[in-house]
Amino acid sequence: MERTGCVVVGGGPAGMMLGLLLARAGVDVAVLEKHGDFLRDFRGDTVHASTIRLMDELGLGPGFRALPQSRLQNVAFPVPGAGLVTLADFDSLKPPYNYVAMMPQWDFLDFLAFAAKAEPTFTLLMESEATGLVFDDDGRVTGVRFRSAGGAAAGGEQVIQADVVVAADGRHSVLRRAAGLSPKEYPVPFDVWWFKLPRRASGGAGVAGVVPAFGDREAMIALNRSDYYQMGYLAPKGADARIRAEGVERFRRRVATLRPDLADSVGSISSVEDLHWLDVRLNRLHRWYADGFLCIGDAAHAMSPADGVGINLAIQDAVAAAKRLAPDLRRGQVRTATLAAVQHRRWMPTVVVQTVQRIMHRALFVPLFAGKFPATDAGSAAADTSRLRRVLVFVIRHNPLMRRLLPRLIAFGPRPEHAPGFARPLTH
Repeated sequence: MERTGCVVVGGGPAGMMLGLLLARAGVDVAVLEKHGDFLRDFRGDTVHASTIRLMDELGLGPGFRALPQSRLQNVAFPVPGAGLVTLADFDSLKPPYNYVAMMPQWDFLDFLAFAAKAEPTFTLLMESEATGLVFDDDGRVTGVRFRSAGGAAAGGEQVIQADVVVAADGRHSVLRRAAGLSPKEYPVPFDVWWFKLPRRASGGAGVAGVVPAFGDREAMIALNRSDYYQMGYLAPKGADARIRAEGVERFRRRVATLRPDLADSVGSISSVEDLHWLDVRLNRLHRWYADGFLCIGDAAHAMSPADGVGINLAIQDAVAAAKRLAPDLRRGQVRTATLAAVQHRRWMPTVVVQTVQRIMHRALFVPLFAGKFPATDAGSAAADTSRLRRVLVFVIRHNPLMRRLLPRLIAFGPRPEHAPGFARPLTH
């Protein structure tokens, strides 16, 4: 392939969704994915109601629901001095969109890829790693440079020309940097270390739950899988070198202290090499596009994992982009104003979600990882944070509007997108 209408770089949720939607619009689209498959652990696995509804609108609902998954019915946090505080009870939402689906991301991506491959204008290039952009004499992006395991003399650089290039290649986007775009970073108080623990036969049916365990300057969450727990250990940002230097025995003790019920499983952590460090980022681009080029998903705005909305916000970006790009791509000319319109549509939801995450960081995680949870010094900044936390808990528990709004905000997000008409199945 030497030319296509749209090149999407990154076969994650945003990239695969955009590829599927544009292909259903009859647009020639190629998705480049640098890995040979989607089987990678420790990626976002929460599929929210906005995405489940989108699956139904695309005619993919029955297949999606047949995938292995569990259902998250609420989001709750134990808060010192307040007990277990439910942020969102999804039972208050109208069925069938009254839950969050928990499933391995690779199953979801394989499902989207299978659906997209049914479209004659869709191409998925695996083991194809983007290395840079192609520009014309006027500075417009006209294509992508990439290396493929099986092409151009087995690994040599190749080029695909396109009417538009979309970067969906994540928070460390190669193409974003090549386009000269740099995000504004917001402070994040913690990082996450992902690892696995086996599930015992006595572990129960595995109802989904994301209730964290809090300790002294640390916390942990557990996500249920078919035969193991995906564990996330949260500690102050910058602690990776210290945690690894302390060794595996110390880490096992940390896990057993936070989750005594899993103490008999910590021996499965063979070394600190089993810990997969996530450098948590919260950032966004001031400008998501250049002439012939657009960033979506984490390439445009990296999200904190605090409320698990990153995948769904990225998918919403893809839907908004497909609606606006498809008409231009059919004409063979993508206007810069169209790219700006995508950012304009998705800017407010991004800012709202990131603002909520920053408030959560300040009210919950900053004092936790500073060892000031709960605060005692009424004249300190920690006490200010403690007061903020108490106010938030009171509002969440006693304000009917918030009790209705929060579940919908988490499940659907602000300004949820619907499938474009060209991507919906024909009804008879």
